[in-house]
Amino acid sequence: MTQQNNTRAGIALMIGATIVFALQDGISRHLAGTYNTYMVVMVRYWFFAAFVIALAARAPGGLKATTRTSQLKLQIFRGVLLAAEICVAVFSFTVLGLIDAMAVFICYPLLVAALSGPVLGEQVGWRRWAAIGVGCIGVLIILQPGVGVFNPWAIVPLISALMFAVYGLLTRYASRRDSTATSFFWTGVSGAVAMTLVGMWFWEPMEQADWAWMALLCVSGVLGHWLLIKCYEMAEASAVQPFAYFHLVWSAILGISVFGETLRPEVVMGAALVVAAGLFTLWRERRQR
Repeated sequence: MTQQNNTRAGIALMIGATIVFALQDGISRHLAGTYNTYMVVMVRYWFFAAFVIALAARAPGGLKATTRTSQLKLQIFRGVLLAAEICVAVFSFTVLGLIDAMAVFICYPLLVAALSGPVLGEQVGWRRWAAIGVGCIGVLIILQPGVGVFNPWAIVPLISALMFAVYGLLTRYASRRDSTATSFFWTGVSGAVAMTLVGMWFWEPMEQADWAWMALLCVSGVLGHWLLIKCYEMAEASAVQPFAYFHLVWSAILGISVFGETLRPEVVMGAALVVAAGLFTLWRERRQR
């Protein structure tokens, strides 16, 4: 059993993952606005697969030990599902815009909490539901979604949110019998194979400057998903999900510091609600112990 119940570590890993994912969103939005989405995701997965193979080769027992799993179909399905989700998410950034797309996508923690009971058998009390709901209100205050959210294209990030929620739950389920290294390996390799089969038909030349952005996207992709896998191995999905809302907080900070956006009062108010919801969840965990 590799699964643990270290909520503090799980929360820290989730916050770290949100920082990386916010950076990824900005880079992906830039690249997918210029080049084909399938090609961008394919190149990213090539680096991802090379990294996990090199990591597995250096691990105790080598590739043979790392790749060994009794749930191969589940691991492959996880990897392909994540690759497909990334394509859908990046596409939603280009057709709906980053802000409105994220306003819809951020509902995925609610989907995780709703499904963690029937899928994983975890108990989700009303207090956790309340904390997640408060975090969701905070996110809506930050984004103040306009009419663009009700655009028919909004179904795209909603599909992405559902796919990502299922991926997160399957990752948690897989961690009951497989190590982080094993899940990480199959996430990268199966996703790379799937994306190569699709993306090779959409190859197009890339500007030299954009290759630097692609390199950064590749590195952040590896780091972000490793943090997420480790997070779900450490703690219950329903316990760490309120902290996924930090994704929007980092996006706001990135917009202010890099793109010169203005810090609106509603951003401060919404961020305060998100942090309060996360702190309440941690306090409840300590009290239950």
